[in-house]
Amino acid sequence: MGRGIAFKKKEGDFVDQTLIEKQFSLTNNEILPKFAELLSEIPLSVISVSEIIINQAKSQLDGKLQDSIYISLTDHIHFAIERHKQGFDIPNGFLWEIKKLYNKEFKIGLFALETIKQRLNVILPEDEAGFITFHIINAQLNDTMPNIVTMTKIMREILNIVKYHFKFEYDEDSLTYQRFVTHLKFFSQRILNNNFVASQDISLYEIVKEKYHQAYLCTKRIDLHLIQQYAHPLTDDESLYLTIHIERLRNELQIMAVSE
Repeated sequence: MGRGIAFKKKEGDFVDQTLIEKQFSLTNNEILPKFAELLSEIPLSVISVSEIIINQAKSQLDGKLQDSIYISLTDHIHFAIERHKQGFDIPNGFLWEIKKLYNKEFKIGLFALETIKQRLNVILPEDEAGFITFHIINAQLNDTMPNIVTMTKIMREILNIVKYHFKFEYDEDSLTYQRFVTHLKFFSQRILNNNFVASQDISLYEIVKEKYHQAYLCTKRIDLHLIQQYAHPLTDDESLYLTIHIERLRNELQIMAVSE
């Protein structure tokens, strides 16, 4: 990339090396052939927009994004634009959950829609911000798209169990809530991949169970739900961490209620 690098140039011409400001490369040998195929099928303008969105995601989110996002997101955006032009927009059934559970990533999705609007003159519906969010989550966790959807469902179910057990409303802007959601994201991924956290120190679990008894009872309700729906009984360590997170939420919301 560089200002004026292709001015008055046609295919086959040499590039003036002094105009080059940035160079981009992929080092994943599995991705390269697929990306080369993508380059031959998708307009460069769409690829450039996708790259802007990915850079924004990298700058705003913690952790590394898998190189596969260069293919999955670019392909999705191209297909979404083509569908939109044909009047065939797909509703996102998880849009409400995505907004609530993946706040940072959803902001990237909204940034993507605005970038597409400004650079490609295409106005995509908000549902597409949700689908783009899924692609970003997928690149963060290196998981499959169906798993990301199911993870979102598990997170929603657990949040609802906690909410109705204590009969409170979440403060979704609080750090405690955001930490709980982050914990649930990786916790639900372990459930789908059948990765059980082995218990280490049972004495700490017994202390927490006794000290935070109300939160522990809520954890047991979650345990029963996960056994019935996903055949995943909680280990003592998983129960320990869930109980601590739930107690923090309960305590924070009690303090807020008193202050009001």
